[in-house]
Amino acid sequence: MGDSNRGDDFISAGLAALGIEADEIELAVMNAAQAMFWPPILELFDFDASAARPEPHPDLSRAPTA
Repeated sequence: MGDSNRGDDFISAGLAALGIEADEIELAVMNAAQAMFWPPILELFDFDASAARPEPHPDLSRAPTA
C-alpha cells in the first residue's frame, strides 16, 4: 500500500462493506469530494475552542449575539 491514497482505501472498503458497486466516474467524484472536504475536517478536529466564552442566556431560536 505504499503509493495508495488513504481516501481510495477508505472509500473502496466502505463501499465493499455495504455491497455497493461503483464505476470509475463515481469513484472519481467520491475521491474529489474526499480530497476537498477532508483537510478542513481534520483542521476542525485540531481546533481548540477552549478560549471561547459561552454565550450568556443562549436563545437557540435566534442567531448568536456575542
